[in-house]
Amino acid sequence: MTMRLPNFEYVAPATVDEAARLLSDPGRSSLIVGGGTDLFPKMKRRQAAPTTLVSLSGVDEMRGVRFDSAGNCVIGASTLLADLAVSHQVPPVMAIAAASIASPQIRNTATVGGNLCLDTRCNYIDMPETWREASGHCLKDGGEVCWVAPRGNRCWAINSSDLAPVAVALEGSVRLTSVHGERLIPVEDLYHDDGIACHTKSSEEILVELLLPTGGTRAAYRKLRRRGSIDFPLLGVAASARFDEAGTCVSARMVIGAVAPAPVRATEAEEFLIGRQFTDEVIGEAAGIASGPVRPQDNTDTGSRYRKWMVPVLVGRALSDLVADDG
Repeated sequence: MTMRLPNFEYVAPATVDEAARLLSDPGRSSLIVGGGTDLFPKMKRRQAAPTTLVSLSGVDEMRGVRFDSAGNCVIGASTLLADLAVSHQVPPVMAIAAASIASPQIRNTATVGGNLCLDTRCNYIDMPETWREASGHCLKDGGEVCWVAPRGNRCWAINSSDLAPVAVALEGSVRLTSVHGERLIPVEDLYHDDGIACHTKSSEEILVELLLPTGGTRAAYRKLRRRGSIDFPLLGVAASARFDEAGTCVSARMVIGAVAPAPVRATEAEEFLIGRQFTDEVIGEAAGIASGPVRPQDNTDTGSRYRKWMVPVLVGRALSDLVADDG
């Protein structure tokens, strides 16, 4: 069955200010589009029905990588994932995460901002409209029940971004702008633990750039998926740490993706690691602590128990990557 896009108006502003004005127009039902690799399939499935698409492809100021006066690596939201994957200016872990996303064709279209702002995914919503009508609309689709957890009253669709866990682990920030002004927030604060209202930015705000601190932090990303390409993560683990001259951890961050509507910080495991060297025993115990509160739901193409079992495995591998060159 061929799924076709609905009718819509396509506008391509040349500046961020012009794009912000278009988004704020009360006479339009507008959505931002970058590469469209997530939005267009959703429109075909009638999960989104904007009357206007505001393309950011012509906004030159939102592309590329630079460094600001504070030394932060600043990545434009319209930078292609393919360019990010081969960049020597960005933290290596960010390039690794970008290279793991989808396929070469998609990376040559998809953008950094698009991946950070992915809508949440679930087996019960990412289906054709006729399938959803036949099975009964879920909570995210305007129904009254989440088919993943029918006894609850919330949506458990998951955040499948590969860049988000890494950006949180690196203590990154994003710059948001609208006709009402500009704000800079931690990447961690961009997300809500709610499968429906999954982002804190308003519909009028544009994610303009990602800012990442540089220097002194080791970081790694591990991803679980069925195939070595194309697939969204079934589980993603980003880890970062700083060490003193003796090899003792002085700060750590662990972020688990694709298990909840927002990236999950493993704060207890982070606290456990501080003041310790990353021996095999310490890594194993930290991995167990990190997996404890994680509760994957049965809403991807593998069972929730398998993903739960793999949390300590991927956490352990990511932590081992941080000290792989030490000995």
